[in-house]
Amino acid sequence: MKRCIAIAKKDLTAEFRTKQMLNSMLMFALLIILIFSFSFKDSIGDYDRITELAPGMLWITFMFAGMLGLSRSFALEQEENCIEGLLLCPVDRSTIYVGKLISNLVLMLIIEIPAIPIFMFLFNYTFVNIFWLALVILLGTIGFLTVGTLLSALTLNATTRELLLPVILLPILFPMLFVLVPATSKVLTAVSAIPEIRVLCVYDIVFFMLSLIVFEYAIE
Repeated sequence: MKRCIAIAKKDLTAEFRTKQMLNSMLMFALLIILIFSFSFKDSIGDYDRITELAPGMLWITFMFAGMLGLSRSFALEQEENCIEGLLLCPVDRSTIYVGKLISNLVLMLIIEIPAIPIFMFLFNYTFVNIFWLALVILLGTIGFLTVGTLLSALTLNATTRELLLPVILLPILFPMLFVLVPATSKVLTAVSAIPEIRVLCVYDIVFFMLSLIVFEYAIE
C-alpha cells in the first residue's frame, strides 16, 4: 500500500503544481450545473421537482467532469516516454493501477465536494440524508474510476483518446448507472436504498478485481 500511495502522491504533487487538470474539471462541473440551473429555472424552489431531477443532473456533472480528468490520467507519463520509467519501477503492475486509482479518486472528490453545495445554492434545495448520499456518491465514483482508470491506460496511445474513452467507457458503466441513479433518487426521498447499495458494492469489487488482472496487459 505504501508503494501505491507513493505513486498517487507523485501524480497529485505534479497536478497540484500546475492545477491544469483540476481547474478544468472544476470549471467544467460548475458550468454544467449552471446550465442546468438556467434550463430548469422554473423548477427552482419546487422541492419535489428538483428531487426528481437531482440524481440525473448530479451524475451527468460528475461523469463528464471525471471523463475530462481520465483522458489526461496517463498523459504525464506519455510525455518524453516517461511511461517506460514507471514500468521499470520494482513493483507489480497492479500497484501502478491502484496508485493511479487513488490519485483519480482524490481529484474526483475535490470536484464533488464543492459541486454539491453549489447545486444546493443554485436550486434552493437541501439534501436531508447526507450520510447515505455521500455513501452512494462514493461507491458510484469508485465504480466509475475503477473502469475508467483501466480504459485510460488502454487508450493511452490512441490519437483520439479523448473521443475514444467515452465511447468504450459508457457501455461498461451502464449496468452501474442503471442502479446508481435510482439509488440516489431513493436516498433523496428518504427511501431505503440498501439493495442498490449492495449491487454497487458488488460492481465495484468485481470490476476492481478484473482491472487488477487486466491492467498488466493493458499497460504493456
